[in-house]
Amino acid sequence: MTTKAPPRLEFPDTRSFVLRGRRVLVDGAIGPAAVVVVDGRIDGIHEVDFVGGQLPRVDAGNLLVTPGLVDSHVHINEPGRTDWEGFQTATEAAAAGGITCVVDMPLNCIPATTSRAAAERKQRHLRDQLHVDVVFWGGVIPGNAAEFEGLARFGVPGCKCFTCPSGVDEFPHVTRADLDVAMPVLRDHGLTLLVHAEAPGPLDDAERLLAAEHADPRRYATYLRSRPKSAEDQAIAMIVELVRKHRCPAHIVHLSSSTALPLLQAAQAEGLPVSAETCLHYLTFTAEEIDDGATPFKCAPPVREADNREALWGGLQSSTVSMVVSDHSPCTPALKKQETGDFLSAWGGIAGLQLGLSALWTESRARGVDVATMTRWNSEQTARLAGLSHKKGRIAAGYDADLVVWDDEDTFRVKGDALFHKHKVTPWAGRTLHGVVHATVVGGRVAYSKAHGLTKRPAGSFVAVRR
Repeated sequence: MTTKAPPRLEFPDTRSFVLRGRRVLVDGAIGPAAVVVVDGRIDGIHEVDFVGGQLPRVDAGNLLVTPGLVDSHVHINEPGRTDWEGFQTATEAAAAGGITCVVDMPLNCIPATTSRAAAERKQRHLRDQLHVDVVFWGGVIPGNAAEFEGLARFGVPGCKCFTCPSGVDEFPHVTRADLDVAMPVLRDHGLTLLVHAEAPGPLDDAERLLAAEHADPRRYATYLRSRPKSAEDQAIAMIVELVRKHRCPAHIVHLSSSTALPLLQAAQAEGLPVSAETCLHYLTFTAEEIDDGATPFKCAPPVREADNREALWGGLQSSTVSMVVSDHSPCTPALKKQETGDFLSAWGGIAGLQLGLSALWTESRARGVDVATMTRWNSEQTARLAGLSHKKGRIAAGYDADLVVWDDEDTFRVKGDALFHKHKVTPWAGRTLHGVVHATVVGGRVAYSKAHGLTKRPAGSFVAVRR
């Protein structure tokens, strides 16, 4: 725990001020600095004793000042499934966790974001309820390649597909033939293809084998066997081949299979535009520690064994995997089937958006990873993927004043009722995490402070991205 009480941060009710601190992350180094913010943008970085004329001054003391996180993989589910989550509660949770921008996935809302009309309809549901900035991903489903131009003009930076059933009827999965049609169109409109990469063949084989064995659905080992690494590896190999053919940038979402790392490394060495992310839960939890019936841990692909987790950390440190996201995929508590503990019928998604900074820092510091490296993973690289690298993910002149002020030494115990997510079911419940957020600033406006909580006036806005 921190031994000396940190300063009580008091920001002015204006988007212009000077934030001074002894530990500010600028250009990969932490040191004393004064960040001058004018009209919501960073005007310059100066010596820590810079006065700034008539601008109000805020003293961060010895707290860390780093770029606000950009979480490029979040399922908000509005419109259509707001009983699962919604823009208000999701962005409240993001602000409380030091996240200043989220990129919403296209599939769990109704209608799915597979056309410009659907994106515009979703945008109308924002209703001044955004506590952080929001970007939309578009979607790739069979036969919608003609919609990509409209989605690009609307302002999505890329489109996501599934190579296996997505779990919702509104978002069917694609085949190799579908991607042969879609990828050249995405490429020509400057859009990145995001891929949930699991091949249906190994999944179907595993399902048949488990059914024949009458495997116990309460056992985590049963669920783990239902989604083998080979499913990810086969799908990723197919995507690499298609990228080689079409030269369309592709990004593998929520990588969980460590045996896919050599495939990705070889593709990147070849110069192919293939990138990958992994998630907080794959870097934290292990299959060995998940109790039978503990369905809050269910996600797809699954949390795997301890040696797999350490290999994923190796993939991050070698830059084969370039970023870390939450893949916040909440649902109603009933869909988690906690009363039966049935892994095979429970919804597969983990809620952890608000814990993104603390969960990653807890594991990073334990492995000797510094703040600057972690920030590349959860701010700079995620901003780049989302087409925001010119304005977010760094503390630099000309960038949005998206900042998080936090205590990297302080700890807290995760309690469900302290989370702003609509539903409080999370596998992090009861864990002690390092890293306590004291203030989150979005575009120069305070969105959350430890002293005062969420601000009544939402600080965020919708951001259109046009390549």
